[in-house]
Amino acid sequence: MDTATANPATGIPEVVLNSSTGRKAMPVIGFGTAADSNDALISAVLEAIKLGYRHFDTASVYGSEQALGEAIAEALRLGLVGSRDELFITSKLWPSDAHADLVVLALQKSIRALQLEYLDLYLIHWPISVTPGKSVVPFNEQDLMPMDFGSVWAAMEECQRLGLTKSIGVSNFSCKKLENLLSTATIPPSVNQVEMSPVWQQKKLIEFCKPNGIIVTAFSPLGASGSSWGTNHVMENETLKEIAKTRGKTVAQVCLRWVYEQGVAPIVKSYNKGRLKENLQIFDWALSEDDSNKIGQIKQHRMMLKEDLVSARGPYKSIEELWDGEL
Repeated sequence: MDTATANPATGIPEVVLNSSTGRKAMPVIGFGTAADSNDALISAVLEAIKLGYRHFDTASVYGSEQALGEAIAEALRLGLVGSRDELFITSKLWPSDAHADLVVLALQKSIRALQLEYLDLYLIHWPISVTPGKSVVPFNEQDLMPMDFGSVWAAMEECQRLGLTKSIGVSNFSCKKLENLLSTATIPPSVNQVEMSPVWQQKKLIEFCKPNGIIVTAFSPLGASGSSWGTNHVMENETLKEIAKTRGKTVAQVCLRWVYEQGVAPIVKSYNKGRLKENLQIFDWALSEDDSNKIGQIKQHRMMLKEDLVSARGPYKSIEELWDGEL
């Protein structure tokens, strides 16, 4: 990232979010907390903080907000960080709460679960709304409805004005959805978090976001192998393996460096201390032009499909109709 500046305490570059309250800097690598075990998550977060991670990504649907909050409290008690202000905490608004009258309440619930006074970033998780209370995935399509972007985003802006979050953004928004949002927004989104990896490169979206001052963050940049939506297409890619071998790096490091060189902030997840450390070792070297060209030619394959969120046909002709043909 051209505008990223290294944090002198951690050595990890940070980028300033354009639409935040005050000068809010976001570390360009984050730790994902979609947890399988809360006990394991607490230990992993504490280890990550020791290694220098300061950016932690959660969501109401992950079931990890409480455990992350406990880990933050323990890190403060142990003196691993001097204050909560040294951390960058993101959470997300689930579609069942994506209604104008529920947004502030949902954020307040997340803040309580995290035992915090504010978030650094609050994202709309998906560009759809669901019947309130119907939060289990896959959704019944009869419960889906187009989001009222104007009123929901106005409520997100109110969250920032109230000081409940320092910045606001979106997740899984296409160029078309972002255009719609930007046309009425008073506070533009600071971030768009999307699936991105060498096998799903999101070139069009990145080209749209950059001139609009929107930082792209990447979930599952290593393919999320082992998760319900994951794939081994990233870590087993022969082109990436070849580059890693030539450079004396891991495939994960090649992927994360490539994401970083696109001006995107990767969100990674590991409970392994060695891999946590390796994933940070991407800032003191660069891919060659030949490496980048080879990665640019990798066959593209999206992991997370819209259909994975929905269980049955409802009042819409297709999922594409609800999403305006884009995710």
